[in-house]
Amino acid sequence: MSNDKITAITMPKWGLSMTEGKVMEWLVEEGTDLNVGDPVVDIETEKIANTFEALDPGILRKKVANLDDILPIGALLAVLAPSEVPDNEIDAFVSDFLENYVPPDPEEEDEEESAYQYIEVDGYRLRYSQMGTGVEKIILIHGFGGDADRWLFTQQPLSEKATVYAFDLPGHGQSSKSVNDGTVSGLAGTVIALMDSLDIAEARLIGHSLGGAIALQAAILYPNRVTRLDLIAPAGLGGEINVDYINGFIETDNRKEMKGLLQQLVADPELVNRALVNDMLQFKRTDGVSDALSQIAAGFINDKGRQSRIMREEAALLTIPINLIWGSLDKIIPADHARDLPAQINTTVLDGYGHLVQLEAATEVNAVLEL
Repeated sequence: MSNDKITAITMPKWGLSMTEGKVMEWLVEEGTDLNVGDPVVDIETEKIANTFEALDPGILRKKVANLDDILPIGALLAVLAPSEVPDNEIDAFVSDFLENYVPPDPEEEDEEESAYQYIEVDGYRLRYSQMGTGVEKIILIHGFGGDADRWLFTQQPLSEKATVYAFDLPGHGQSSKSVNDGTVSGLAGTVIALMDSLDIAEARLIGHSLGGAIALQAAILYPNRVTRLDLIAPAGLGGEINVDYINGFIETDNRKEMKGLLQQLVADPELVNRALVNDMLQFKRTDGVSDALSQIAAGFINDKGRQSRIMREEAALLTIPINLIWGSLDKIIPADHARDLPAQINTTVLDGYGHLVQLEAATEVNAVLEL
């Protein structure tokens, strides 16, 4: 049944690897008049829990999904409709949707997962994904111990206007575990080599944590290749860093310890679920990972437990647009590093969020990135 006045809210697809989500908590009641961006329901994925926000305005007329339901991508969660639409039309719409909804074919999901590609770059085999066809080219660079899924809620929105690439750094994700040069400068060179291999003359770089330092270093060393910087809780702007987290992440093979470490990345520890912990432990148990992470950590942290590559003065000399985004409750790299920077660096500190602010506050971060 088609009804132009009724809008379906369906299970979103956050990232290439997401196939289903679990309904954790409804944040609004039936009858609530929603605006675009209003929080609607908390959903847990294999990677992390997140809040689904309204994509369309309207009155929440009916919740269809129940708490703890595990539903495939595209399944009906709720419906929006003006108050003048009678209940029987709402019920008919829901019945028709449920009768005709076809879950994604697992084989098609496997094909979509294969949207991750591999490329030989600078002696590494790097895994990457590409979304969008826009003229602007954007490279997403994750942080220490992460992978391309750190951009779960970032890549797709940006791809509506640009061509956006996310990749696993050497020693991370499904890229090569050997690290030829784990320094910030060496990894910045790898980013430029990736651009060369993809025939990208210039790009906007968005980096998180260590990835922020790599992006900044790339702009300093290769100024003609970088058009804009967006640095999210970046390393490279101050000496302080939670070295206990870094060392603990490298050393632990224990589930309880790993969960505790990952909870330091977010303001709300409930966001760290069992699947995320399992993913990290599986990654950590891959041959070569501990050595690679140790080498990379030694490349940006000195023997006094402080960052060894500080680029505040060099950042001030760059003439490209620079956005800096931080969560006020960051326990890994303090948000104080955002203070006393030149006026031309646009700084946004989001209150109440942690180090993985691009996952915790996706809507707010994306609003800054889309400026």
